[in-house]
Amino acid sequence: MGLWSFVKDAGASLFGSEAEAAEAPEAAAAKEEALKKEVAKLGLDAKDVQIKVEGDKVKLTGKASTPEAQEKIILAVGNVDGVAEVEAEDHPDAPAPVFHTVKKGDTLSAVAKATLGNANRYMEIFEANKPMLSHPDKIYPGQMLRIPQK
Repeated sequence: MGLWSFVKDAGASLFGSEAEAAEAPEAAAAKEEALKKEVAKLGLDAKDVQIKVEGDKVKLTGKASTPEAQEKIILAVGNVDGVAEVEAEDHPDAPAPVFHTVKKGDTLSAVAKATLGNANRYMEIFEANKPMLSHPDKIYPGQMLRIPQK
């Protein structure tokens, strides 16, 4: 079981305002549904993955079809405003995923240099984070990215 920390106030806003979410008695169920819709919208295969929300933590149980899909689902639910942690089962066919949190001023080239040793490998990171990323220049501070391991 892995536990990853995310920047709670960064990412897509799926839950409405903090006050509205806290007041609703069915807030956890509504958040779970919003996260499921986000994963589906991205076209990620999560049919064998269950999403459970406990406060600002998301628990994923079950395993995606591939390690790559598992990592993308972790990022899809973690890079959401209001999510501070994601706990997920390790995929049996892969080592622990490698993630990088974007800092202010980062570019994919800078992330590639820091994590892969070569700034020109930025497109590998971009490709590894599709469909969550739509353009190599559209990253934001607090966003967590997959770092491909080859």
